[in-house]
Amino acid sequence: METPLLYQKVKGAERKGRIAEMLDRFNIVAKKRLFPNQLSGGQQQLVGVARALITQPKLILADEPTGNLNSAEGERIMALFKHLNAEGITIVQCTHSEKNAAYGDRIIHLSDGWLDRDEQL
Repeated sequence: METPLLYQKVKGAERKGRIAEMLDRFNIVAKKRLFPNQLSGGQQQLVGVARALITQPKLILADEPTGNLNSAEGERIMALFKHLNAEGITIVQCTHSEKNAAYGDRIIHLSDGWLDRDEQL
């Protein structure tokens, strides 16, 4: 989780604070010393979302962000995305889930690589 902050040249104390905040936010503090192959698929997904958020981006591109999560974790991530969007972060999500798509303000349906005819842009 630290690597993106190193690229941004974030100072050590701030890096540690942001990492601690993300570990706590996603309830994965106990997993901080584990390698990715020691985490479940859902835990890996949570780390990926935390890594995306740690740099405080203005845009998040999410491809099936709840794919390996149980339903409670998935709903938590989608609620977090909704909250982040309300704070001004743009989130573009690709999903097969109508439930997850419903969290968005705008839904664009693609079928065989084409926009559905009903879609108005």
